[in-house]
Amino acid sequence: MSAEKQTSKSAKILYRPWGLIGSLLGGLIAGQVFQQIWKRVDPQGTDDPPKPLESEYPLKKILVAAVIQGAIFSLVRALIARGGARAFERWTGEWPGD
Repeated sequence: MSAEKQTSKSAKILYRPWGLIGSLLGGLIAGQVFQQIWKRVDPQGTDDPPKPLESEYPLKKILVAAVIQGAIFSLVRALIARGGARAFERWTGEWPGD
């Protein structure tokens, strides 16, 4: 086993706590972004997006909310994960992925 593979493994282990913190932060940010976008998508509705088990909303509205929310969460998660990995690489000289 080469030293390069061991270094890569240690980088992954060292990155885990930062990745978890980034994921939590990303979830909070994505939730806030989604709330703001939903207010603009559905200006005459309530401030909160419909949930799947709320019978007063049509399925179409629930699906639109779910698609928008999923896209935002995926985008924010990818941006934060990539930014965190790049910062980790600048600090340590090692890429935490792959």
